[in-house]
Amino acid sequence: MSEVKKDMELAGRIARLVQEQGGRAYLVGGCVRDGLLGREIKDIDVEIHGLSPGQLEGLLDGLGVRRSVGESFGIYMLDGYALDIAMPRRERALGRGHRDFAVNVDPFIGVEGAARRRDFTVNAMMQDVLTGQILDPFGGQADLERGVLRHVDDASFGEDPLRVLRGAQFAARFGFSVAPETVALCRSMELSALSRERVQGELEKALLKAPKPGTFFRVLRQMEQLDVWVGELAALIGVEQNPKYHAEGDVWEHTMMVLDAAADYRDRVDDPLTLMLAALTHDLGKAVSTQVVDGVIHAYGHERAGLAPAHALLHRLLGGSRRIPGVLELVEHHMRPNVAAKEQVSVKSTNRMFDRCGDPVALVYLALADARGKLPAEDTAAAEEFLFDRLAQYNRCMARPRVMGRDLLEAGLAPGSDFSALIAYARKLHLAGLDKENALKQTLSYARKERGKKEK
Repeated sequence: MSEVKKDMELAGRIARLVQEQGGRAYLVGGCVRDGLLGREIKDIDVEIHGLSPGQLEGLLDGLGVRRSVGESFGIYMLDGYALDIAMPRRERALGRGHRDFAVNVDPFIGVEGAARRRDFTVNAMMQDVLTGQILDPFGGQADLERGVLRHVDDASFGEDPLRVLRGAQFAARFGFSVAPETVALCRSMELSALSRERVQGELEKALLKAPKPGTFFRVLRQMEQLDVWVGELAALIGVEQNPKYHAEGDVWEHTMMVLDAAADYRDRVDDPLTLMLAALTHDLGKAVSTQVVDGVIHAYGHERAGLAPAHALLHRLLGGSRRIPGVLELVEHHMRPNVAAKEQVSVKSTNRMFDRCGDPVALVYLALADARGKLPAEDTAAAEEFLFDRLAQYNRCMARPRVMGRDLLEAGLAPGSDFSALIAYARKLHLAGLDKENALKQTLSYARKERGKKEK
């Protein structure tokens, strides 16, 4: 039995017991929305109306081992289930942060009162667990049919700045537009007090779940909310590109298109988030390196120029994440694969290119997304075939025996400060296709020559 089915059966048992005591149980939030959209339901949330906290706790204790997820918030779970069981509550902002709220459980607030604290109308619907009836006090079903995100209440929405990012994230994931009045309200909200972890959570949902992740940033731009958290991205707006290669417009537009193209490759890499972050930051250097030379727009060296702004943006969003070095590596080398494919460079060259990058598969897909994410979009079929053929050759090369430090020691070479350089030299020979025996001979000869120079 699936977890969702198991949780739904538990919800039905709870609802029947609640009804016996004069209350009602409703499915709430995303599971109602996703059910009406015909999407897969992954999480079940139930809200219990008309029972006191003591009554609900006693009821749950009769069904299993009860845990309070947030006792003051009236949220419970039963061991062995993922079902969230909550009571209606009122919330009042005490500060600017996402968690700066006073919460009071109110089991008798009513359907409309309970739904009013929700963010968007499409998330404010309830469904009676026993009858299946949809309760929709704010017109969420009509907005769902129109594909519109509309906030429920000016006052409650405006108290939680995270909802600006949630709106952009929902728009990207579901392909919704945002109602003009909601956009206007989001423009007035201050995001600087949000915690990095909360911002990161919404960003990751957009990058990893949205069919077109660029919509997340396009909506934030519409809401005039780019500067606080992704100012380096906002700096790309209006940065011109050579129209011969980029008829789509400025670097911002190109970046959004690359981000959408990269989404097609998320399931082909080991770490999809690293790929998507690299797509997001790959051209940040163009904001500082773009210039006009003899009437032609160039961005020479933008790969390396982009490392500093990319690091700043990534550190702001991810803190000290282990992903950052890998993302920067992809940013620095993102131009190389397409150049290699166009020029049909040697195997030695592609071996060295792949060897510079910890995730060469992600490097190839970033390059392909870069080529597709513009107008006119490049046909990347030939480049993809060439690059993955060369990557297979690189992998075979790296699987062959190669010179290691112990080989130099066993050959009688005394340890020295130049050992790392000698290993690097041997690795270059290996990447050039030499077998281990000949690479060892050449490395030893090179070592004797270099050490002889120092002794003179």
